[in-house]
Amino acid sequence: MLIPRYTTERRFYLPVGMLDASVIVTDTVQVTYDPETFWFSILSSRLHVIWMTAVAGRLKTDPRYSNTLVYNTFPVPPLDASQKATLEGHAWSIISARESYPGKILDWLYDPDTMPQSLLDAHTELDDTLEKIYIGRAFKNDTERLEHLFKMYAEMTSVEQKEVLSA
Repeated sequence: MLIPRYTTERRFYLPVGMLDASVIVTDTVQVTYDPETFWFSILSSRLHVIWMTAVAGRLKTDPRYSNTLVYNTFPVPPLDASQKATLEGHAWSIISARESYPGKILDWLYDPDTMPQSLLDAHTELDDTLEKIYIGRAFKNDTERLEHLFKMYAEMTSVEQKEVLSA
């Protein structure tokens, strides 16, 4: 799975990609080898973009993705097998929506001015599912999303700190 190191602040979603291990990539992407497919959905969600926008570094005003500042700190609740399977289904729906536009590059597919409705719908359905996993309903707005994520992050790091101190 690859994640662009740089993206425009105009995008609602991060154009995460899936490639096989034989592909050689440049330093313009971050790569995770052999991830479970449900991670594609989590990283492709609005929640993840909201987190990235808040914590990532910048190149001019555009977010600069980082494994240490964004990926490793993103709070994810415990997921059961059913939730992972549902998220995996959303990943394939997003990939399928992209494949409906052969020859179109991710830059075009994820430009807010040209993003096809079917791709936007696939992401929206993912967001609805993921938000129910996080809080049992849709978030009211991006502020509520970010507040919830920072609360989860504080809990996550508090537990990690306690584990370090007790070791």
